[in-house]
Amino acid sequence: MVTLNTSPVEHYSKILSFGAARPDVVVTNEDVCQWIDSSDEWIRTRTGISTRHRAGEDTSALDLAVGASREAIERAGIGAEEIDGVIVATVSHPYATPSMAAQVADAVGATPAPAYDISAACAGYCYGVAQADALVRSGAARNVLVVGVEKLSDFIDNSERSISFLLGDGAGAVVVGRSETPGIAPTVWGSDGSRWDTVGMTHSLLELRNRDWANDPVQEGEKVWPTLRQDGPTVFRWAGWQMAKVAQEAIDAAGITAEDLGAFIPHQANMRIIDQLVKTLKLPDSVMVGRDIAEAGNTSAASVPLAAHRLLEENPELSGRPALQIGFGAGLVYAAQVVVLP
Repeated sequence: MVTLNTSPVEHYSKILSFGAARPDVVVTNEDVCQWIDSSDEWIRTRTGISTRHRAGEDTSALDLAVGASREAIERAGIGAEEIDGVIVATVSHPYATPSMAAQVADAVGATPAPAYDISAACAGYCYGVAQADALVRSGAARNVLVVGVEKLSDFIDNSERSISFLLGDGAGAVVVGRSETPGIAPTVWGSDGSRWDTVGMTHSLLELRNRDWANDPVQEGEKVWPTLRQDGPTVFRWAGWQMAKVAQEAIDAAGITAEDLGAFIPHQANMRIIDQLVKTLKLPDSVMVGRDIAEAGNTSAASVPLAAHRLLEENPELSGRPALQIGFGAGLVYAAQVVVLP
């Protein structure tokens, strides 16, 4: 019988650093109300959002990803050549192939690190951290760059009322590296594909390709380009109640209690969902809560690292403290883990 060599499991992992990239264009609620019949008061009351950042035509999702990555690598105190893997979580890369991750690796100087994209929407960043943790602990990598990035403004119809007014653009990145002590607890993750169409696109690219344009021309006012939409009430109920259970499982898996947490950094979907999670989890007032959504909107895969980046910038005393982070979204996918903040 042949026995194969395997990588030794002899390392712990931790997040070494955060990086962020926020577009310069700030879109207010008053701006949004040009496109939908709403008001600043209604949007603030229902979502907690006052502004969102959106990138101009001259700024791509790749540009945002590279900007956040460079900051994370610099703050980690390592060279780009020491990056052994690049994972990019996004649903707004305009190309099916090649991956954005390969382009990011090249742009920051991490070639020939293995690189791939994750399509897990708002849970994508937490999925990436789970995979980076496994790669480092197994010995397959020393340092892994994980990026959550979206340019959702490329995929919205501003007049669509269910989701467009929520969304913003941005990128957050971390470097996950080796540690002498555990810095990332076990991830609790999963999906519910039976409700895949709760958040998604208005139609597929294949529908555009196969349409008989000669006999079925575009009608006045018809929206041809696939854009994002959601069943808001269903998402709200699912996230507000089911994700509290997942978050509690992640706390239990880490072997701590809510009182041990320094911060709670949930996906920035809706301020009311965040408040519901805080209440259901019975988090003490000592736990700082990421509420980046008020200024940044919902940035899908970028929302958790962006919220963490802002929280650390404003509260440096959180360094070294455990934080619960949870992502959840389209396809009803979710992932939660407790991490030690760098």
